[in-house]
Amino acid sequence: MKPRAFPPPIRFTALALSGMLALAGCATPDDYPSLAIRDSERVSGTMDTPPAPIFTPAPTSPATLAQLDELVGNSRAAHARFQEAAGNARAPVRAAAGSPVGSDSWARAQVQVAALESVRSEALMALAEIDSLYAEAAVSGGEVAQLEQARSDVSAMVADEDRLIAELLGQIGS
Repeated sequence: MKPRAFPPPIRFTALALSGMLALAGCATPDDYPSLAIRDSERVSGTMDTPPAPIFTPAPTSPATLAQLDELVGNSRAAHARFQEAAGNARAPVRAAAGSPVGSDSWARAQVQVAALESVRSEALMALAEIDSLYAEAAVSGGEVAQLEQARSDVSAMVADEDRLIAELLGQIGS
């Protein structure tokens, strides 16, 4: 005897029903893992920021220091010449005080002040060189303390010379 076969619609229905039952077993919501952060996934502890590196400027080269010493020496010598020339200029400037522009005494005083300005230019050129050395060292991250000191000293000399020239020019009405 032959086994009895089920008609095709019943076979299809049984197959579909068994598939649905199998899928329904997988779809229970209690079986899914939680998506919450687990204790092992939590960040703990602290993170210290590493200390910033300490900047140490490069030392000034011996050649630059020698050049700086020469420039400061030239400035001091020029300032001494300026002081001497200022002493020589005071008498003609006093004599020209109140005299008309273009007079002989006014012209002599102008020549003396021009000589002072010429001597002052030597200190100004040295100051410009020192400024150049300072800028070069500052940009390259070098030591600038000695350059700043020299710059300050020469600037003070030039400011003193500027003040005296302005004072003398004010006396002769220029």
